Amino acid sequence: MKEETIHRFKTHLERLGYSKTSLYMLPRCVKEFLECQGHSRIETITSADIVRHHEYLQQRPNKRRPGGLSESHINHHVYALKTFFKWLEANGEIQTNPISSLEFPSPKTKPREVLTAPEIKALYELCETFKERAILSVYYGCGLRRTEGIKLDLKDVHFRTGLLYVREGKGAKRRVVPMSKQVQDDLKTYVFKERRTKQGETAFLIGHTGMRMSGDRAGKILKELLEKAEIKREITLHSLRHSIATHLLEAGLDVENVREFLGHSHLESTQIYTRISKQQLRKLC
Repeated sequence: MKEETIHRFKTHLERLGYSKTSLYMLPRCVKEFLECQGHSRIETITSADIVRHHEYLQQRPNKRRPGGLSESHINHHVYALKTFFKWLEANGEIQTNPISSLEFPSPKTKPREVLTAPEIKALYELCETFKERAILSVYYGCGLRRTEGIKLDLKDVHFRTGLLYVREGKGAKRRVVPMSKQVQDDLKTYVFKERRTKQGETAFLIGHTGMRMSGDRAGKILKELLEKAEIKREITLHSLRHSIATHLLEAGLDVENVREFLGHSHLESTQIYTRISKQQLRKLC
C-alpha cells in the first residue's frame, strides 16, 4: 500500500513538472521515512513521529561518504515530507497534516554577496561582446537563477511584448518576467548580431560550440568581467540575481512585486533582500 502511495506521489510530481533530480530524491526521502515507521498506517502518523525522524536524520550516517548528513540534505528530507503530506491532505487521504504545525531550523548559508549599482554599471561598460552583455541582462536585468538562464530558449524571449518566459523555474514553477527597454535592446542585439547556432539548437545563450551554453561557461565569462573590473569578492551568476532584487527594493518597488519578479513562492524569501539593502546603506553612512 505504501509503495503504491509513493508511486502515486511521484506521478503527482511528474505532472507538476518537477526536475529529474527531485523526482528521484523526494519519493526516496518519503520512502525512507515510511520504512522507519514500520507497519504504521500513513493516516495514523503523528507530528511526534516526524520529530523523531528528524532527530534520527541528524544521527544517520551518510551512505555515500564518511560522516553524517549535511544540513541541506536534512532540509531536503523535511521538504519532501511537507510536499508529501500536503498532497495527501489535498486529496483527502488524511484528515490532519502532521507536519503543518512543525518548524525546523533552516540550513545555515553564507551571507549573500551583492554588487552595488556602480559595480554593475562597470561590468556593463567593460563588456566587449554582445554575448557578455546578454549574460548580464539575463541574470541581472531579468533576475534569473543560474539554471533558468541556461535552460532559456529563443522562443521564451518575446521582444514584441517585452516579456521573458521562465518555463521551468524552481519547484517546477513558471513565471513571466518583464524586460526593461535596455534589457530588450541588449538581448535583441545579441540575437541578431552575434548568436550563432548549430542547426536545430533552440537555446538562447549559445556557447562557442554553437550549442547551449553551460552554466560553468556563463560563470567563467562573468568571472572574467569581474577581474577586469577589479572586483575581488566571491561573485556568482546568482549574485547578479541577489543584486537586482536589492536594487529594485532600494528604488522603491514593493516587496510583493519583487517577489513576483523573482518567482519566490513565499514573501519571506524576498524579505531577506530588505535586510541586505539596509546593511549596504549602513556601510555607506
